[in-house]
Amino acid sequence: MQLIVRKKYLDELIELYGTPDIKVITGIKRSGKSVLLQEFVTYLQSLQEQVNIVMINLQELEFDQLLEYHELHKYILNQYKEGMPNVLLIDEVQLCPQFELAINSIYVKRIYDIYITGSNAFLLSSDLATLFTGRTMEIQVYPFSFVEYLTYYKITKEYDEAFDQYVRTGGMPGAYVYKTENRQYDYVRDVYSTILIRDLVEKYKIRNKSEFTNISEFMMDNIGNLLSPNNICRTLNNSQNEITRKTVSKYISYLENAFLFYEAKRYDLKGKKYLTNNSKYYLCDSSFRYAVNGTRNMDFERVYENIVYLELRRRGYEVYVGKLYKKEIDFVAKKRETQLYIQVSDNVSNEKTFEREYSPLLAIRDAYPKMIIARTYHETYDYKGVKVVDICRWLREC
Repeated sequence: MQLIVRKKYLDELIELYGTPDIKVITGIKRSGKSVLLQEFVTYLQSLQEQVNIVMINLQELEFDQLLEYHELHKYILNQYKEGMPNVLLIDEVQLCPQFELAINSIYVKRIYDIYITGSNAFLLSSDLATLFTGRTMEIQVYPFSFVEYLTYYKITKEYDEAFDQYVRTGGMPGAYVYKTENRQYDYVRDVYSTILIRDLVEKYKIRNKSEFTNISEFMMDNIGNLLSPNNICRTLNNSQNEITRKTVSKYISYLENAFLFYEAKRYDLKGKKYLTNNSKYYLCDSSFRYAVNGTRNMDFERVYENIVYLELRRRGYEVYVGKLYKKEIDFVAKKRETQLYIQVSDNVSNEKTFEREYSPLLAIRDAYPKMIIARTYHETYDYKGVKVVDICRWLREC
């Protein structure tokens, strides 16, 4: 498998190098966290100063004896060297039961700069504060962006054809070693099954696997639609066994914790407040939708919306769904003092479709940038102060 340097994430690790925090690399399973750790090791080895690098991959047989936390703790202490920076990197840390006891003990000694990755069902963002006594910094890794996809395949022209393929096969790097789309979808389905059945069902002791799977696949089919535990209950109870709102809410939180879905809350632009009823949910990668639910309904507009949502998160934005009176703005993207309003569409060549997209943006009276991202195949142009941008070109702007 070809490897590429994921500069954005590597730069984050480099920026945090030497800080006292426990650095925790999170993200969907098989999104490249282990490779990122190796890239960071290469960076450390390139430094002029001598660094003692203690790298432990608990999946490797060489470290089998460290699957007991006392042994892990003792090994780490024995590897320490005086008179130089000591860096500890542990991959798949959750394979050692009660690993947090060893990590916390090492942390309080202030002798190592600590970096860890793990299966997200066992090392969740929501668990970090309770797992570790020290301060943690989370580096969230996403599947490949379109730019990373182009880099991987060394594509320097015919970007439109590449984008169409990226939409279908997504950004899961492990799928790229397979030559056919069907084999790539087989790989993605395997990742999905592992997350749902082996990780989440096991961690949360879910008894009704089919009920859990039905909710996940329903959410996949409804990316970009407003959802709530109540309306999911109503829909699924029409054709399935009775399921409670509390159960649905719990299952959604499990899927979010494993980074399979992300929630975009609604934001009332007039009232300047966040709304608690109904949210939109977006997949960690569009390939899961096609691999699991099939490609009969491609629904490009929803998938483009999903791709734009993920890209905004990669670029460091907090992303919300905008509400202005009865109008909806696909995304309100915020980053420090910056704010963007974005509508996403498949095709705006039809006059009515174009009006549907730009009219909510023109109704916003502040001066923040407004944008329509669509499949235009054209250069960016301006309509009444609204930028109209081709999605393929926008994704290449990094």
